[in-house]
Amino acid sequence: MTSPDGSVYSGAWRMNVRHGLGRKEYCNSDLYDGSWKEGLQEGHGSYSWTNGNRYIGNWKNGKMCGRGVMRWANGDLFDGFWSNGFRHGSGVYKYVDGCLYYGAWSHGLKDGKGVFYPAGSKHPSLKKWCRSLQHDDTGKFVLSRSSSINVEELRSLSTVTPSLSVKTSVTGTVSEPPPSDFTCHGPSSKSARSSGSGQREGQDKNRVVYEREYMQGVLIRETITSSVDRSHKIRPPNLPKQVKSRNFMTFLKGEHNYYLMLNLQLGIRYTVGKITPVPRREVRASDFGKKARTMVYFPRDGSNFTPPHKSIDFSWKDYCPMVFRNLRAMFKLDPADYMMSICGDDGLTEICSPGKSGSIFYLSHDDRFVIKTLKKSELEVLLKMLPKYYRHVGDHENTLITKFFGVHRIKLKLGKKVRFVVMGNMFCTELKIHRRYDLKGSTQGRITEKTKIQEKTTLKDLDLAYEFHMDKLLREALFKQIYLDCAFLESLHIIDYSLLLGVHFRAPGQLNDTLEPPNVMSDQESVSSVDVGMAQELSIPPKGLLLVTHEPNSVNTAPGPHIRGSTLRAFSVGEQEVDLILPGTARLRVQLGVNMPAQAHHKLDEDKEESATIELFEVYDVVVYMGIIDILQEYNAKKKVEHKCKSLRYDPMTISVTEPKVYSKRFVDFLQKVFPEEG
Repeated sequence: MTSPDGSVYSGAWRMNVRHGLGRKEYCNSDLYDGSWKEGLQEGHGSYSWTNGNRYIGNWKNGKMCGRGVMRWANGDLFDGFWSNGFRHGSGVYKYVDGCLYYGAWSHGLKDGKGVFYPAGSKHPSLKKWCRSLQHDDTGKFVLSRSSSINVEELRSLSTVTPSLSVKTSVTGTVSEPPPSDFTCHGPSSKSARSSGSGQREGQDKNRVVYEREYMQGVLIRETITSSVDRSHKIRPPNLPKQVKSRNFMTFLKGEHNYYLMLNLQLGIRYTVGKITPVPRREVRASDFGKKARTMVYFPRDGSNFTPPHKSIDFSWKDYCPMVFRNLRAMFKLDPADYMMSICGDDGLTEICSPGKSGSIFYLSHDDRFVIKTLKKSELEVLLKMLPKYYRHVGDHENTLITKFFGVHRIKLKLGKKVRFVVMGNMFCTELKIHRRYDLKGSTQGRITEKTKIQEKTTLKDLDLAYEFHMDKLLREALFKQIYLDCAFLESLHIIDYSLLLGVHFRAPGQLNDTLEPPNVMSDQESVSSVDVGMAQELSIPPKGLLLVTHEPNSVNTAPGPHIRGSTLRAFSVGEQEVDLILPGTARLRVQLGVNMPAQAHHKLDEDKEESATIELFEVYDVVVYMGIIDILQEYNAKKKVEHKCKSLRYDPMTISVTEPKVYSKRFVDFLQKVFPEEG
């Protein structure tokens, strides 16, 4: 078909739209050859621009999405993951002069940790890296044999990834002629490496590499190390570190783990679907008792009550169904959304455990829910505390304590019992969490080995190198709730809980013109954007996140699993309810533990020996997320003995295990140092 604008398409059609394999030559001489779906590129395909840029990889809705390789006209090449037309996820960037950068990208900007190898330096084999990329959860690089793309041509383009497996399937899409700037965001070799590397030309490039850390495209930290030392340690930064399941979870490997996820989805779909039509009523004492549980058997071939399935036979037990039904309603969680999030076709993702419990964690596909396996002792504590927990979260809508949505048990055919709890993900946000901390207030053993730190590692108390300064009223609201929550946990003799803190750092690179502008732009926002743009030119972080009066119609107030109740008030805007405005992100509703603005002051460490590490900034604007987690450990006889034994070796105030009243006071005192009061 020849269009009036001169573009020519030859290929498959369906209902008068391009659908299937096809080739389109645009009027501006661009060329796409690959898979189409309902008029847009979707699947795998090759796109060549008139200016010499070329991309081969996956597409979705007319944009590059998934695994793909882009070679720019200047010779630079990127092999990694894309989203919505931008580099997003793990990848390898090879410069025309031979330099390599392994790292992560977010919306087209370097974001997170990576390693830069100067030209001529020894770098690890890229085969293992690219093999790991194929298993990244952000996409897969798979082609079908029906593709019209030449396999040898793809291999020649991806010179940086000789191990790239090509199975040939086409699922890419390109719509009408793309604009001239269509995803051609490849920085020149000179500009992309100018930050930091040009100052060390005199060093031996054969032995020196740079461990770098970026925030929204801005280089904030750089460490010089040896290529020999790093060559065996390189791994994609977005992939979780492989950990071995321990204790009673060791059998959950391979097939068993897969079956467990299927059983989990089947059981939750059955539970929620059965109780949702029942009229809601106030909970009674009997709803918390031992008889307040339902049991169902799920045979593989189905029964009068259960559907057939592809898993193994299992028994399902649902604890206190009416209580958790009311809790989900209390947290404004729609039953249909809950089921679709956990039981949808996209499945669950297993994530590594940040603690020593050996528990297995699953994350829903939309990041809204975390599912954690429980020990029998933890289940007993949860059921014992449930009546008081129900009253506490009902009385305090802003509570920081973990929100529980359901407790269940699966008994597999082999007799193994797996108990688990469904919780809200406190880091469910469109902003990237750059740092994660698990803070208890103790110091003994509360530090992470530097060799084990990855991009998404949850750090501990002694790893925290910042203190966070907040608006006066925001801080008051925070500690008022922390006091209430700690008093509640103390009354239940709970210890070993911690504050899970997530920090999103703001940097000038966030204002890169490749990002979309805010949906809502007031006059005050425009002034702020200009000021921040000037700060970007001066290479300093913008000072002062913008707080504006809360406007319900201007901000997305849809409740999520981490919702903390009411909108907070800020002293800086006359004690009114506030929203947070971020350039490139628009408005965010400020709630307790969610979207809270602060300023992070870097604490100088005079004893720091790593002189090769360069800290570029000392103060950052940040957005913090937090909640109190791990609230299922009682101060029982076992813990009392542990406290006595450890007190003989260490200072009793430095160990994690201590009696509830002392633990609560130490916890609050430590957080007051983390969030100090302005003088």
